[in-house]
Amino acid sequence: MKRSLFIVLATGLWVASAAADDLAAFSVRVTSVRSNLGKVGCTLYDSARGFPTDARAARQQRWCKIEAGVAVCTFDPIRAGTYAVACFHDENDNGRMDTGIFGIPKEGNVVSNYAKGHFGPPKWDDAKFTFSGRPTELPLRISY
Repeated sequence: MKRSLFIVLATGLWVASAAADDLAAFSVRVTSVRSNLGKVGCTLYDSARGFPTDARAARQQRWCKIEAGVAVCTFDPIRAGTYAVACFHDENDNGRMDTGIFGIPKEGNVVSNYAKGHFGPPKWDDAKFTFSGRPTELPLRISY
């Protein structure tokens, strides 16, 4: 009985550690931020749903401080798969991306693959990338 319990517990620990091994560190380094005012918001999406405008639909969201024009957003470890990232400089620190007429952003922003929107926000298919499951830091240069 004790031996069976040990085998069950050991197997459970092995399965749990194998599942944890499937996760890897992922971060985004946002450069060319024009000032250290406010913060940079980064969202990580694992599907087209809500990309890039609905942060509630994102798998993870981070607010990152800016130092010398650079912000590094570190996400909780993720599995290999297909993702897209959207970041913006919340320069006035109001917790949202300010837009002007027709929804055009007034604050600096960037999405993965530097995808651009045409008569609207960038499309998931243009911004998505494959995450290999190895620790990765994605460099992105923000534009205003």
